[in-house]
Amino acid sequence: MQSEQFNYLPILMQALLAIGFVVGTILISGKLGPRRKSASKDKNFECGIESVGNARIPFSVKYFLVAILFVLFDVEVIFLYPWAINFKELGIEGMLKMIVFMALLLVGFFYIIKKKALEWD
Repeated sequence: MQSEQFNYLPILMQALLAIGFVVGTILISGKLGPRRKSASKDKNFECGIESVGNARIPFSVKYFLVAILFVLFDVEVIFLYPWAINFKELGIEGMLKMIVFMALLLVGFFYIIKKKALEWD
């Protein structure tokens, strides 16, 4: 192996260890765990509350929209961290690119506010 390929050896070892741990845990839990079944154990259970009604209750689209917007803006904020770390090295060109990025972010945010996507009825 060449020197550059040796650099990937720790990553390969970690991946094999993680995969081995997951597969081993699944196999061991299937063999060693108790197998006593009962009607009470097989019932759906969540948060100590008995299940009542149909689980297929439709949610408002606003709920999913807010969740998607949160993820979108959260990911965009993640891009600010490397920029802040490398602020001096990027110079004026990096500053201009970040101004464009923030302007697009603000345009999207004002569009969301104009469409009243964050307002609940």
